[in-house]
Amino acid sequence: MQYVSTRGKSEAVSFTQAVAAGLAPDGGLYLPQELPDLSGKLAAWEGLSYPELCFEFLKVFATDMDEAVLRRLVEDSYKRFTHPKIAPLVGLSEDLYVLELFHGPTLAFKDFALQLVGNLYEEQISGSGEHINVLGATSGDTGSAAIHGLLGKDGVNIFILYPDGRVSPLQERQMTTTGAANVFPLAITGSFDDAQHIVKELFGDLDLKRQYRLSAINSINLARILAQCVYYFYAYFQLPKERREAVEFIVPTGNFGNILAGWLAKRMGLPAASFRVATNQNDILYRLFTTGLYEVDEVVPSLAPSMDIQVASNFERFLYYLEGRNPEKVRAVMGQFRDSGRYQFENFDPDVFTASRTTDAGIREIIAEVYKKYGYVADPHTACGFVERDPAKTAVVLATAHPAKFPDTITEATGIEPTSLALEELKAKEIVRHELPADIDAVRAFIEEHAQL
Repeated sequence: MQYVSTRGKSEAVSFTQAVAAGLAPDGGLYLPQELPDLSGKLAAWEGLSYPELCFEFLKVFATDMDEAVLRRLVEDSYKRFTHPKIAPLVGLSEDLYVLELFHGPTLAFKDFALQLVGNLYEEQISGSGEHINVLGATSGDTGSAAIHGLLGKDGVNIFILYPDGRVSPLQERQMTTTGAANVFPLAITGSFDDAQHIVKELFGDLDLKRQYRLSAINSINLARILAQCVYYFYAYFQLPKERREAVEFIVPTGNFGNILAGWLAKRMGLPAASFRVATNQNDILYRLFTTGLYEVDEVVPSLAPSMDIQVASNFERFLYYLEGRNPEKVRAVMGQFRDSGRYQFENFDPDVFTASRTTDAGIREIIAEVYKKYGYVADPHTACGFVERDPAKTAVVLATAHPAKFPDTITEATGIEPTSLALEELKAKEIVRHELPADIDAVRAFIEEHAQL
């Protein structure tokens, strides 16, 4: 299977080439040249363990990898998850379920993809003998999950940009207390969007990318999106058969990668009815799916910091399909959005998407209400998924982070203090971070000084 850029000016590449590159040379994002129809495989896949399902799914896409190697990497990727089901589906009522995606090493859904990506990188380095330098930006959970996916991997340095003061204290500690010499947490003055812009610009410097063998860890990396498709199928198989006819996945999202994975899974045969984009008060995606206007606004720090985003990186992948897989149109839309910060779609059809938004006050109220009604503790991001429901559908809310990562908000809303032994141990460790301005040249200079060659 080959992979093409959303912008159409780069050659098609293999799976391993797409994973290694992250961003296409023309600045676009990789997607399969053709999406496969997997509907005929569902009956055989039901009942598989999570690693088995992940392997069966990924071998459809990783056609240039030895299947025994792929199986080994997948199995290793889920050994550090603490729940036997990896992604358990918890029933709160007859028509309301929560898919818990926080049982990995950093207690966030990003572990599902980034444990795998770390292993893919290690295999790549082992085969080529060449060091790589991994670069990414995070609004909270991606950075820690990426770092923990690469800890102990030889031949790789990792540089993670994050907005200083705009991630939770425990999220920051997960990035800055590893003690690993190959980990460089970069605290950037500004917002996540500033950090993400710097990362994209640096990947656009092809000489820099080539010289330092830069690779992307953000959800712009194809492997992350494909790995996240798997838990939508796994959730569907855990539902009672009588609840499967009309399923709506409700997905807290800021960068659009998590919900895009579900939408792609539907295009490949997942029998989901619809998807709800659940945003916090930084609601660019809510405004897009309710008005057709994609417009940047000011980023306002919130109780759900991983969603404090105004430029959703994975929107470009959705745009590619929205515009009939027309790279020229994608380039035009992305160019206008880059230059003006807005794009108004004509006759915008949101397909199977609906959207909702939640303020900080609403997040507190929802956490309290869900705890009172169901005895379930939802973190601030997951809480955004409980705003609206279609009574005619079975709702599956994706729980994206462990509540213990946001203890102050949870305690204020419920009166209980969520705990995690892994997080408690971080509080005694020394923080090591590097403070930089939100300046491309400053970050470039830092990478040139600390990169492996």
